Amino acid sequence: MAEQSESLEYTPTWVVAVVCFIIVLISLFAERGLHRLGKFFREKNQDALYEALQKLKEELMLLGFISLLLTVSQGAISKICIPENIAKIMLPCKLKELSGTSSHLITGRHLLAGSGGADHCSRHEGQTPLLSLEALHQLHIFIFVLAVTHVIFCATTMVLGGAKIQQWRHWENSIQKESRPHHVHILHLQSFMDRAGRRWRKYAPVSWTVAFFKQFYGSVTKSDYVVLRTGFIREHCPTNPKFNFHKYMLRTLEHDFKRIVGISWYLWLFVVLFLLINIAGWHSYFWLSFLPLVLLLLVGTKLEHIITELAQEVAERSSIVDETTPVRPSDELFWFHSPTIVLYLIHFILFQNSFEIAFFVWIWCTYGFKSCIMEELGYIIPRLIIGVIVQVLCSYSTLPLYAIVTQMGSRFKQGIFDQHTVGLLKEWASAGKAGSSTQNRMVMETLESICVSKRSASNEIQEISSTVELSYPNKPSHTT
Repeated sequence: MAEQSESLEYTPTWVVAVVCFIIVLISLFAERGLHRLGKFFREKNQDALYEALQKLKEELMLLGFISLLLTVSQGAISKICIPENIAKIMLPCKLKELSGTSSHLITGRHLLAGSGGADHCSRHEGQTPLLSLEALHQLHIFIFVLAVTHVIFCATTMVLGGAKIQQWRHWENSIQKESRPHHVHILHLQSFMDRAGRRWRKYAPVSWTVAFFKQFYGSVTKSDYVVLRTGFIREHCPTNPKFNFHKYMLRTLEHDFKRIVGISWYLWLFVVLFLLINIAGWHSYFWLSFLPLVLLLLVGTKLEHIITELAQEVAERSSIVDETTPVRPSDELFWFHSPTIVLYLIHFILFQNSFEIAFFVWIWCTYGFKSCIMEELGYIIPRLIIGVIVQVLCSYSTLPLYAIVTQMGSRFKQGIFDQHTVGLLKEWASAGKAGSSTQNRMVMETLESICVSKRSASNEIQEISSTVELSYPNKPSHTT
């Protein structure tokens, strides 16, 4: 009778209807909320944030598919039997501790968890289920908590980092008001060259040590901003001294946000690896909590050292402080000659930090604070402190450093164009692939000339549209 009462066949219809109504209502509210948020981003011309929202929807769809897959296959998985001696290998809790919590596991059984797998394997001597229904359900919850925590951490980092970068707006405004914004003020250049220091600062151990401590205080000064801005404009937009470098940085940061808000396939592989090494006595997650901190300090030190290298290069090129002596952006300053690697490292750092916090919250809510998986208090407190330090340092130091230093590569980023211009260029380039080499050359020349043009964005777009029409004279015209 007890088994019948748990079945949907013997559940009151009003209970089924009420629960179904609440679930559908919450889902609709969430869907409409995301839709309105996307509409708001489109109205405010925040195309990069809109694309990041679309990426978030893709992650939610992936989570929904994982949830469906676990639900459908849980019965079949729980009926897979393995020898008991194999099931005792690589346990997260020692057996004597596990036996003490067995009553908790039974009383906390969820509706999705049943004992069908255990009953099936008990018919075979020395066999046990590969994964119980209870464990499947808890794994299901953990994946959801991990994804939500990662999105929240990424969004928080971008908001706090963006607020820090917004403080540089008055630097840009003051430069725009100058009569010669393409020239570096002599005092700013001298202050920037002071980073190079004396001869002893040229030794690698000394310069790297100074760069390490520099990321904690005044990581980017006004002199750094002015000199790096001038170097970027002279390299990529030499005839447009009024180029708004600050707005360009914010656009590129928004484009990068849509790349880190999701959980890539290689990050899911790390999840599997982290779950594999969670063995009793190893204290794996305690040692893993230091990984994002070490990587973050390494990335911050590298970015600061790049600024120092630029200052040393300017000092070596010119013994006399000259306003016309700019820095020279180059991919050779970065690891493997690729500024993009820094973004991947920040992505991994945020994900690893999210994993630490998500795992702590999941264990606390599922098994309680005194669970054997939670470990001792001496291991918990440092993990939480490190998580907070990583979040704050990444938001207020590393991310702003990344936003400005990665502009010192050999190429500019897509954010240099507004979204409408990017759309026109993509359509034109795709059409040019099917045309002659002359048309392809015109596409490339226009791509190079847009940045250096002194005309407004509206004039650029009109010129692109006119050139496209002239490039395809056989295309029928549309009359209104």
